[in-house]
Amino acid sequence: MLELDGFEGRRRLAASLLAIALALDPVVGSAQVQPAMQAPALGNDAAPPSIQPAQSQTTPLASLTLTAQFASDRKPIRSGLVWRVLSETADGSPPRIVARSTDAQPFFSLEPGTYLLHAAYGFASGTKRVTLGPMGLREQISISAGGLSLAGSIGDAPIAPAQLSFQIFVPLQGNSEGRLIANAKGGELIRLPEGTYHVVSTYGDSNAIQRADVKVESGKVTDATLHHRAARVTLKLVAAPGGEAFAGTAFSVLTPGGDVIREAIGAFPQVILAEGDYVLIARQEGQVHSRDFKVESGLDRDIEVLAAK
Repeated sequence: MLELDGFEGRRRLAASLLAIALALDPVVGSAQVQPAMQAPALGNDAAPPSIQPAQSQTTPLASLTLTAQFASDRKPIRSGLVWRVLSETADGSPPRIVARSTDAQPFFSLEPGTYLLHAAYGFASGTKRVTLGPMGLREQISISAGGLSLAGSIGDAPIAPAQLSFQIFVPLQGNSEGRLIANAKGGELIRLPEGTYHVVSTYGDSNAIQRADVKVESGKVTDATLHHRAARVTLKLVAAPGGEAFAGTAFSVLTPGGDVIREAIGAFPQVILAEGDYVLIARQEGQVHSRDFKVESGLDRDIEVLAAK
């Protein structure tokens, strides 16, 4: 199911370079984890300004021009890139960052030598080792990256993005939720390496959860809508049906088996619950009241508990 093996070696090299970048330049590293994207250019991250290396006063400098493209269709990537140029040393010490930029096509003036190029594009990246000669060099990096846009619905009715949260996993060895790589909000666009991912969608903050596998293709934005079966209920403790709710009531929502799903305090707290059967317990001034109720998908309603006289 997973389609990430083709670039496993490059991903490991990219991870090593990123670890070095974070250690030496934490401000730069922060731009790697801000996944906002447009199609197909896939977004504009807030990122630090371009930095050119300090020019040597004795060694002639050579020009290095960089571009990036999608691996699938070779279309240029015009925004959302974070470039890092690392120098290799003859003594075997770790590479160090000598230049960085957030331009789509950055231009650097560097001393001739061997460099590692790292282009970060959200959670995807590409790397290349180059030798810069006195005549200069123009290099292009291919990145197998695409976009994922997530949404939710109840039937045909869309769910407000603010009420949704998503987790994106890479499946590992038969475990669909093997490795969490991103948390996302509804309507957010995430740059990801090409491959298959497992998405967990939570509507509200209790048990309205849906899961799905989605495929991200290089150079494309995948729009995925997860369909929830849930409803919003308003909890009330009243003296008579349709009566005024008692303030300061402590509510507990349980499964028929007794597992606590949600707790809330107030006159009429609202809770989003998955479709199913529940038990509602209301505590007020030392008195305990309860009732069974059923949640039907898409049917928002009040759930009243009558206070025993």
